[in-house]
Amino acid sequence: MTVPDPSVLVLPVTGGPPPTDPPGILAACDGSDGALWALDRAMNEADLFHLPLYVLAVVNPSPVGYPPGMAELVRESVEQLVESMADGLRRAVATVQQARTRPYEGPLDLYVVLGNVIEVLLAATAGQHTLVVGTRGNGGFTRLLLGSVSTAAVHHAACPVLVVPPPPAR
Repeated sequence: MTVPDPSVLVLPVTGGPPPTDPPGILAACDGSDGALWALDRAMNEADLFHLPLYVLAVVNPSPVGYPPGMAELVRESVEQLVESMADGLRRAVATVQQARTRPYEGPLDLYVVLGNVIEVLLAATAGQHTLVVGTRGNGGFTRLLLGSVSTAAVHHAACPVLVVPPPPAR
């Protein structure tokens, strides 16, 4: 296995939603194989349309919420979780860049946002050119199914959505 280019790993990660001016290609990335395939396609789309690429990861540190007083106790853990996701985002970009025949050289910004994955992602689509998401299908019947995030995006995004299926099994 090759080690990603260290120069790519120093990409800064912003802690807020991507801008809408200029509109760009928004790629949702959770580090899964499906997200990496989608990120590669998002790089192609950004090149094709000469738009910036915004790569967004969403961290939901508390799917059910914390009881009163617990939020402060877990603040440090949440900060570590966000930094871990930021590092994972950098590595995802580096991995995809290394696998590409021609590396993506356009504008690229990384974002990690705390919150509900679907709510944050849908809000981030406002004003964007295209949202690119992967699927979780593994093969057979499951290849016909979309995950909850890609399904919500297709039905509720404020911009066009490109759902990238996994490559055919070899």
